[in-house]
Amino acid sequence: MKFFIEMNPPTATAQEKKVALINGRPVFYEPAKLKAAKKALTALLFQKRPKEPLTGPLSLSVLWLFPKGKSHKAGAWRVTRPDTDNLEKMLKDCMTRCGFWKDDAQVVREHVEKKWSEDPVGIEIEITELEVTGDEPLSE
Repeated sequence: MKFFIEMNPPTATAQEKKVALINGRPVFYEPAKLKAAKKALTALLFQKRPKEPLTGPLSLSVLWLFPKGKSHKAGAWRVTRPDTDNLEKMLKDCMTRCGFWKDDAQVVREHVEKKWSEDPVGIEIEITELEVTGDEPLSE
């Protein structure tokens, strides 16, 4: 399955969780910017979800297309933050919440790129179901 989500890709990531001390105990929370990014991404992903969660091993390819600024060339690599691994963590969490798969641990192969783009901006996602070889358990 392959689809494109047209949006200005979020720059807030799962790494931005905060901690506060309440009654001497650490309490982790998500800042408003991160909550808003997850909510927007989840709403758009929900429209693209499969009828049933995918099963078995999966390959995930993602191309993040960020709006270019005056000093960027369309198609050039975006070598600034956020890091690809932090972007992917939030994306996979949102995809799990939407029911693309039962567990993001099913993603056994990933390819991710981030580039500057003039048009369109957004996230191109491709999920491929991989062949079960018989060596791996289907669930734990």
